[in-house]
Amino acid sequence: MARQEGTVLEERYMRVSRQGGKRVLEPPPRQAHRDQRPKKRSAVKSAFWGLYKFLFCISALIVAVYIGARLMVRPPEQAPTVQPGQTGGQTVPVVSGASSTGDASEVENPLVRREKVYNILLAATDKEGFRTDTMMVLSYDIPNQKVGVVSVPRDTLTDRDSGKNPKLVYGTGGVEQRVADISDMLGIPIDGYVKVNIKGFIALVDYLGGVDFYVPCDMDYDDPYQDLSIHYKEGQYHLSGQQAMEVARFRKNNDLSGYSDVGRTQTQQKLLVALAKKVLSWNSLTKINGFVEIFNKYVSTDLELSDMLYFASQAVNLNTASGVETATLEGRGDGVYRGNTYCYELDAEKTVETVNRLINPFDRDLTLEEMNLVKADRYMS
Repeated sequence: MARQEGTVLEERYMRVSRQGGKRVLEPPPRQAHRDQRPKKRSAVKSAFWGLYKFLFCISALIVAVYIGARLMVRPPEQAPTVQPGQTGGQTVPVVSGASSTGDASEVENPLVRREKVYNILLAATDKEGFRTDTMMVLSYDIPNQKVGVVSVPRDTLTDRDSGKNPKLVYGTGGVEQRVADISDMLGIPIDGYVKVNIKGFIALVDYLGGVDFYVPCDMDYDDPYQDLSIHYKEGQYHLSGQQAMEVARFRKNNDLSGYSDVGRTQTQQKLLVALAKKVLSWNSLTKINGFVEIFNKYVSTDLELSDMLYFASQAVNLNTASGVETATLEGRGDGVYRGNTYCYELDAEKTVETVNRLINPFDRDLTLEEMNLVKADRYMS
């Protein structure tokens, strides 16, 4: 009995293992080792919790920055809609996505804006930076990732007071007045504008390393007054900024052959699409600082920074090959209106079709009665 108790006590303090089929007895660890083991565990545990707290703080910071960015980069407000045909000429604003209460509900078949569909006026000034020489309405349908770009010829007739130049490109008020003129003419709200100086266009193309472009016709034009010398054969080119500017500005050859303002706007549209593809390419994302510098120096806009960040965040999903369509408002450029010659009269039927197809932000088609298209008094030919 005593022997059995001794054996139990011995096994309580001895570690038994198997080695080579023999029982090998080893002494238990010393008391000092048992005293040190908890200390080692405590150090590891402290390091683990320290790392955990650090990672938690970093994660919380990332989440906070993400939430802050999402709060700042939000869909811009849409410009109010003006319901046509109101008694006494009063206007009725319409909230995006739904008609406002009150007067708007009394309008038969009211205009209701689609959610997240924006119209922006893209404008470029001439060499002197005075005239808004090029004007395009860009419509961005974000839910469907569709972009429509419609050029408005610079000499298009506008409904201005007698005594004022009726051509769109002329007159006081700057680009803001062009926004008002085009909005009234086409019956569409315009949510903002982006105006670039011609020097900014050159700088952007050069910063992107040039642009591949097919020159649509032979170009042979010299204008010492504007310091222009444009000489190209029809064909594919890799254009520098200066060359792209020359191709974009070309209209007629020295012998008066070539194409009209409509032909020029079509070339400008194609150049714009080619540049957009390059700007949105993966390699260009590393050039963001340069884009910002060019933008600050040569571009003016009434869009907020948060608006532009939102559009940029959505545009990365745009397929420029299938999601972009361009057009030019058709008409005739031999009109005479209030003594002004060679005014551009829009073709009413084709204008309605183009606007509804590419830049109409409403949930139904616009009618000719909801636009304000001016007809010439007579024609030169």
